Amino acid sequence: MNNVVIKNIMTRRSIRKYTEHPVEREKIEILLKAAMSAPSAGNQQPWDFIVVAQKEIINKVRQASRYAAPLEGAPLCIIVCGNLQKERLYASKLHKIFKIKPKYWVLDCSAATENILLAAHAIGLGAVWIGIYPDQHCMEYISRIFGLPKYVKPIAVISIGYPAEEKDPADRFIDTNVHWERW
Repeated sequence: MNNVVIKNIMTRRSIRKYTEHPVEREKIEILLKAAMSAPSAGNQQPWDFIVVAQKEIINKVRQASRYAAPLEGAPLCIIVCGNLQKERLYASKLHKIFKIKPKYWVLDCSAATENILLAAHAIGLGAVWIGIYPDQHCMEYISRIFGLPKYVKPIAVISIGYPAEEKDPADRFIDTNVHWERW
């Protein structure tokens, strides 16, 4: 693989253990810029991000889900949230034209989350996606911690830090999952 982007995609792995080294502000901004470069329906960009570097708050976030164990040693986490007010303009236009009420914020925020994971890997950080949406209990817990307005929905927590573990790339291609021209 000579292409840098393809190599980054194919070698990215979920990293759950981190060194104590804090993540520099410049790298955090790179992650956020990558997130905001994700595609979104109608370019509505219905996302907001909460950046957390305080251990006490990260430990509170860790209590949101039994899958949030990687936050234990993480020096940083980013909570990806869908802002339903940002999507409403696009949704109302589509509803008038096609009589549909799309909810693309989940897809848009998922694309932003993946961009953070890929950017983290590209700049020497490790990260793992901790799903919050659609678990209502997890969503409510995160919403309470941060005082989120009702129209902001937490979708994911990304645990981030300098890797304290290495993982070999995984070949996850399964040819039987591909259907050519028909099922």
